[in-house]
Amino acid sequence: MPETLSCAVHQPNLFPRLSTLAKLFRADVWVVLDDVQFNARDYQHRARLAAPGDPESQRWLTLPVHRPRGRDSRIDELTLADPHGTHRTVSRLVRQYYGRCTHWGGTAGIVDEVLTALALNERLAVVAEVSVRAMLVRLGWRGAVVRSSDLPSRDGRSERLADLTAAVGAGTYLCGRGGAKYLSEHPFLERGLRVRYPPPPPLSHERGLRTASALWAFAERGAEGVRDALAVECVPAR
Repeated sequence: MPETLSCAVHQPNLFPRLSTLAKLFRADVWVVLDDVQFNARDYQHRARLAAPGDPESQRWLTLPVHRPRGRDSRIDELTLADPHGTHRTVSRLVRQYYGRCTHWGGTAGIVDEVLTALALNERLAVVAEVSVRAMLVRLGWRGAVVRSSDLPSRDGRSERLADLTAAVGAGTYLCGRGGAKYLSEHPFLERGLRVRYPPPPPLSHERGLRTASALWAFAERGAEGVRDALAVECVPAR
């Protein structure tokens, strides 16, 4: 793979936020960080649904999970605690929020893919990844998806990210706002890799949308509108 490829490393998130989607959309390769410790306070198994007329009015859509090793469980080890109940909840709640929106037809296709995944398996990582892929495909993304559990890497945070970037043949790592707080560029420079910082899309700064699932944007603006909203430039290395 040529060195000009860019890589984003991110955990599988259920119906991701616009900022997460923007980073992955810009990447040529998404490394699904599936073998790290599950964080019940993060977005791996839940998403915030924003009301169409009032995005600041939000509620959690949560997939109950079973952690086989308690707090030490990795994301790829988690299973759904109530697959059938979760299937009903996702179908009912998302339609309740967005079923009357202008672009519900396209949004329903995203939800249907997740519902199919829920019906066919019980692994959270699979379901969450499907939700991200479904959004990216509708945006015209043609990148590759690999999983960190299949790649060799060191233990340190920044070292691991650099190793994963190199392992997929990418020359540039795209770092999100959260990762920028702790990232050290030294391990990347050692390997001749670049770091870029794609800013969150302007739409995500509007009231309530920083924390909301991108489902709101798909239902209100359609895939083309979301794609336009994600067209942001990367910031060079610091």
